[in-house]
This record gives sequence, structure tokens and C-alpha cells, in this order.
Amino acid sequence: MDIFAAIVTLALAVGALLYAKVAFNKIMAKDDGNDAMKKIASQIQAGAKAFLVTEYRMLAVFVLFVFVIIGLTGNAEGDNGLGWMTAIAFLFGAFASAAAGWFGMHTATRAAVRTTQAARSSLGEALDISFASGTVMGFLVVGLGLMGITSFYMIYGASNLSSVLGFSFGASSIALFARVGGGIFTKAADVGADLVGKVEAGIPEDDPRNPAVIADNVGDNVGDVAGMGADLFESFVGSIIATMLLGYALAGDAEGNHRSAMIGYPLMLASIGLVASYLGIFRVKTDDESKLHSALLSGLVTASVLVVIGMAILTIFFDVSYTYKGLSYTSWGIFGA
Repeated sequence: MDIFAAIVTLALAVGALLYAKVAFNKIMAKDDGNDAMKKIASQIQAGAKAFLVTEYRMLAVFVLFVFVIIGLTGNAEGDNGLGWMTAIAFLFGAFASAAAGWFGMHTATRAAVRTTQAARSSLGEALDISFASGTVMGFLVVGLGLMGITSFYMIYGASNLSSVLGFSFGASSIALFARVGGGIFTKAADVGADLVGKVEAGIPEDDPRNPAVIADNVGDNVGDVAGMGADLFESFVGSIIATMLLGYALAGDAEGNHRSAMIGYPLMLASIGLVASYLGIFRVKTDDESKLHSALLSGLVTASVLVVIGMAILTIFFDVSYTYKGLSYTSWGIFGA
């Protein structure tokens, strides 16, 4: 059942990446406004790219250093969870996290100007573009995360599940620096725009005559998109791998179907969430400005209800009951929690 779950998850992960590519192409096909809008947008794009290139160049040195340390400190039996298997997973985890942040920011800085142009004539189209740019980031995070977890699990096997944790550690390393570094840049640029523009010169915060406006917008993208994306990525993959490890440990000495169900259950949950999120996207539609919140809420509620239904069906087929310190926990008890 764990192999079945891994194959299904891997297929859906590829589908998520394909969706992100299609959504990005649709966004890029939209009108990007007049020359003045294009000029401002290009400056924000260039600034965000310059920041990430500089940050990633430094992070690459750190990642390679830790990669070597993890590889060299493993023992022959692999009992300490380190070694080259973990190191390789760490390297790919760091790369996947950085890639999700990079492409998410690349999309956001191009979708913003197209959203602005669309909003001049249609609120509904502006919502479609802006929300689509967010789904590109979301599906990149989920797609790359699930692809990495399932690929390493299928290669390493259940007996080396602890080595797959390297993938999560690599993602966490990028998230630490991307979130903190991007956050510092965001806040510094924001304060600079406020102090120099509004306080000293009396210029409104988002007035193009304020030079700090570009830095402020660059900061918003590197902090709230690339940084947040890396943060979400490590939380996502870390929780799934940790739950798979818990399932493996709680299964005790059980062999065969029960242990494989305990490992495959978290993967299938993530797969259900991916499908539910995709279906929820189609509920986010409106042309009425007063119903923007309702449109977003509709998508959230739809996806949430579908996840609960899907999880209930999953629980029927996957036995994840276990006994710990004399207490028995049923599959439906876990579903309820």
C-alpha cells in the first residue's frame, strides 16, 4: 500500500507541476499595460532577481559545506541517520526549496502588472490573474515537495526512511535564510519608503516619485513570496516525512500491509489535499467587489470539505490503528483528530 500511495502521489505531483506551467503561460499571455507600467514592473523584476541571485549564491556555498559534513559524519551502519544517502536528499531538498521560491517570485513579479492592467476594466479578470499567480506558487511547493519525498522513499525504501529526512533538512536550511533574509530586506525597504517618502518629503507611500517604492515592492516579493514559499515548503515536506516516520515506528514489529498502510497514509492525505485544492480553485470567481472575500472563502470551504470526504474514504481502506503504552488508537480516532 505504501508503494501504491507513492506512485499515486508521484503522478499527482507531476500533474501539479504541469498545472503550474499552464497557469504561468496563461498569465503571461495577458496584457501587461502601458509603457509606464512596464517600466515600473521591469524595475521590480530586476531588483527581486538581483536580491535572490545574491542570496542564493551565498546559500549555495553553505549548502555544499553542510552536504559534505553530513556525508562524512555518517557511520557504516547508518545508525546515526547521517551519511551520503541523507546528504544527497539534503542537497535535493535545498534545491527544490530554492526553485519553488525562485519560480514563485518570477511569476508574482510578472502577474502584478497584468493584474493591475486587468483591474482597469474587469474585477473578475484581475482576481483570476492574481489568484492564478498564487496557485502557481502553491502547486510548485506541493508538486516539488511530493515529488522529492516519494522519489527518495521509492529509491531508499522503508528501512532507510530516516535518510529521507535529509530532504526536509535541506528545505529547512533554505527556508531559514530566505525567510529571515527576505524579511529583513522587506522591513528595511518598507521603513525606508515610509521615512524618506512620507515623513521627510511628504510623498504618498506608493507614489512613483519616491525612489524607495521600488525597493519596497522588491522587498514584498522576496520576503512574502520567495521567503514565504521556502518556509511553506519546509513545513509541508517536514510534516509529511515526520508522520511517515511516526507511522513506521508505531507499527512496531508489524510487517506487510499494516506497516505499509501506516507509511502510505500521510502520502495519500497529501494527494487528496492536492486534488481538493485544484477543485477548490474553480470556486474562486466573482465580478462583484463586495463579494471578493466570499469568493476566496468559497474556494477554501470547498477544498476543506473535499479533504474531509476524501480522508474518510481513505480511512476505510488504510488501517492506521496502533497500540502505544497499553492504549489502543483506532483509524477513525485518528480521522477524528
